[in-house]
Amino acid sequence: MRVIPGAVLGWDMGAALAMANALGIDALIAAELLPEIEAVMVRKLNEQMEGSRDGGTIGW
Repeated sequence: MRVIPGAVLGWDMGAALAMANALGIDALIAAELLPEIEAVMVRKLNEQMEGSRDGGTIGW
């Protein structure tokens, strides 16, 4: 993951594509789907981190 203090910015797409390849997932399909999945993951993780700063807990 690419992070800065207090926020997640995204995935290392090179590593994500390499993992998809290792799992036998077609590179074109992975390249199409990963950015959409990444966007949801980034948004949700940042929401959770913001909630934990406001006194909530991260639900992992």
